[in-house]
Amino acid sequence: MKTNDLINLLAQDAPVRTRLGRVLALALVAGVVLSGGILLSTIGIRHDMWSIFETARVLFKIGFTLVLAVTACIVVFRIGRPGVAMKASVAALLLPLALLIAAVTAEMNVIPSAAWETSLVGNNARFCLMFIPLLSLAPLAGFMLALRNGAPKRPSLAGAAAGLAAGGIAAALYAWHCPDDSPLFVATWYTIAIAAVTAIGSLIGRRYLRW
Repeated sequence: MKTNDLINLLAQDAPVRTRLGRVLALALVAGVVLSGGILLSTIGIRHDMWSIFETARVLFKIGFTLVLAVTACIVVFRIGRPGVAMKASVAALLLPLALLIAAVTAEMNVIPSAAWETSLVGNNARFCLMFIPLLSLAPLAGFMLALRNGAPKRPSLAGAAAGLAAGGIAAALYAWHCPDDSPLFVATWYTIAIAAVTAIGSLIGRRYLRW
């Protein structure tokens, strides 16, 4: 049997698709609960979060990370199923990118150029680079275990998708603590942290998700 024939047979196997979706959903819920528990039991939610929640920059930070997490998770839920179209879900990842570009552009037009560096560097860059990957561990492990129940055609790409989703989830949780609200800060340090988790996911997926 040719490889393409095998992939098509797997794609038509409804019980496998159902089981994969269920396992991925369980991994998602467990990852969010565990990571949320780590956040609350260690650094907690920002003490003034509710009083400043109506500000545009805080709303952007929360909204951007949530949109990234949701769109990346959609990719993960589809990538483990051979034969399933991926173009629309992958294209949806352009939405958080567009939001980020728009927010950064708006901020650079509003604040003086002399303040750009201060906004970009912030006060917690190193902590951000450490804590987002930490919070991503549970969802990343869950997604990897779940994807073993599927048949991702490109293991490295599937691992990268799992890493991106895990990084997005971690960033969405960390955003409730982070006191640095500037889109410039988010575009720099959040992106670096999420990219690192994505790269780690790709490396793990290349070996762990091979079939």
